[in-house]
Amino acid sequence: MALRRSRDKSAGLIGRQTGRDGLPHPPNAADLLSDMPLSTDPSDSSELVPIRPQLGNVFIELGLIDRDVLDRILAVQEKQGGFLGALLIQEGLITEEQLADALAKQFSYERASLDKASFDPGAVSLIDRKIAEQRLILAISRSVGRVHIVVADPTRPGLEKELQKLVRSPVVLAIASPREIEAAIGRAYSTTQVVSDAVRVFEARAAERAPTSTAVLGEVDESAPIIQVVATILRQAVSDKASDVHIEPMGERVRVRNRVDGALHEVLSLPQSMAQALVSRIKIMADMNIVERRKPLDGQIQTVVEGIELDVRVSTTPTQHGEKTVLRILDKSRALYDIATLGMAPDTAQVYDEIIRSPYGMVVCAGPTGSGKTTTLYASLMAINSDEINVTTVEDPVEYTFPTINQINIHEQAGLTFASGLRAILRQDPDAILVGEIRDVETARIAIQAALTGHFVLSTIHATDATSALHRFLDMGIESFLLASSMLGVVGQRLIRKSCLHCLEEYEPDIEDLAFYERAGGKPKDTFMKGRGCSACSGTGYSGRIGVYEILRLTNEMRELVVRNATLEEVRTLAVQQGMVPMRDQALRLVADDVTTIAEVMRTIYIL
Repeated sequence: MALRRSRDKSAGLIGRQTGRDGLPHPPNAADLLSDMPLSTDPSDSSELVPIRPQLGNVFIELGLIDRDVLDRILAVQEKQGGFLGALLIQEGLITEEQLADALAKQFSYERASLDKASFDPGAVSLIDRKIAEQRLILAISRSVGRVHIVVADPTRPGLEKELQKLVRSPVVLAIASPREIEAAIGRAYSTTQVVSDAVRVFEARAAERAPTSTAVLGEVDESAPIIQVVATILRQAVSDKASDVHIEPMGERVRVRNRVDGALHEVLSLPQSMAQALVSRIKIMADMNIVERRKPLDGQIQTVVEGIELDVRVSTTPTQHGEKTVLRILDKSRALYDIATLGMAPDTAQVYDEIIRSPYGMVVCAGPTGSGKTTTLYASLMAINSDEINVTTVEDPVEYTFPTINQINIHEQAGLTFASGLRAILRQDPDAILVGEIRDVETARIAIQAALTGHFVLSTIHATDATSALHRFLDMGIESFLLASSMLGVVGQRLIRKSCLHCLEEYEPDIEDLAFYERAGGKPKDTFMKGRGCSACSGTGYSGRIGVYEILRLTNEMRELVVRNATLEEVRTLAVQQGMVPMRDQALRLVADDVTTIAEVMRTIYIL
């Protein structure tokens, strides 16, 4: 970008008018805009500043007005005074939102979409609400040591330095209209205020009386501070579309983190004094034993948050500083995927579709926790389900309900395990069976026997990739000839984050990343793209995830290798020769197409 030295100290005064205190007057759209280039800091005449396009030309480039209209409005401005943007709004030629679009383009800032943004309460609390309302600014998220702030008027001289001093951190600016920021301030600070008030009331009550007994904790009313905090945590999880919530006692505080698109982000910090009461409240909701704190416990909560039915799986475990709690959020209203939307490459999807159309045999999805295995199984069930066949599942727990499928929820305390549930299913005249997870040799043996006796079986297993999944069965003690006879195919998979399309920009990868990309056989590229971080992606640079798959099909040659207990390398080599595209190669294709980044591939897959 071209640079020049600022010589005209009035060059920076192109935004709204300011009062004697140096702060902007209460904002309105008419205060915004001129048609002059910006000096970042007019107090320093020697500072190098970027030459920005004149605002009138930006309006023309965006197709909002033409040259004749601009000349007419400039003539009015010369006679009457005022700001160009204000005059255009008064004439009804542009809206506040279009003005924000033009400012974003003029200053090369992101145009924030606040109606879809989620707000990090920790970031919001960095700026006092009165200051936010007075200056029309809103801190919405934090990432990599930076605070993302949305502003309505980027023309204020020294704005970035002023905000850095205010939040005590480097900042990334984005632009929205005054109306959009005012609405967002109301939503963002309501959540922060609820938590702050609840913490203050809780600590005040704790100081007035002895520590609360567990019996009293079960009798609190809906206005109690702890209940409000738990409700806020769940609302934030729904807003962020989080898959998991981690509530972790850290000694001096309780850290609350949401897992969004596979990565954890801190959203709340609470005093350590609330730790045990918080866990007890969650245990009460999940019908768990609140007295037992020495061993891990599991429970389940069914609730409605913001009109959305949630099934929350609760897991607690004792740590050095208290009980850690993890909430797995299952949104029952979420639309289930079909195979076409999973992200499989066309050739891979064709192979998988052929495999699951078999009337009998076994198909297994392999991957670590959180890699999307259950989603793939559900998509497979949707593809094969019909009124002509009996489809039954045994799961722990039933995550999403199908109206036309028989689903069994295991209950180990009552003796209903995967193995016993699978035995019961075999007496129910099934055609297709879904086993949520193969955890032990007993379940594996029954599933294989079902596949050998004319049933189609779908299941998952924890393994690093498709080839190692076969050896997991052998390690369990399954005979190689039974495995070779029953298995149709194994799907290895991961979920990888996609770069945010709202803030996609060119970047230079690290030397280590480039070395990995070239060594792994990535397609040569001149430019690489990644998300810069914006309000739409909460500053992460990523938005949404896509599946990366490899499918090992059991051909006659592959079955011969399995029967003679061939090594992993031999199995993988033959699979690739017969057409399997490894996960790493599939992921590198996504990098070549600018769907994701090299760093994300290394974080998620990194198979040598």
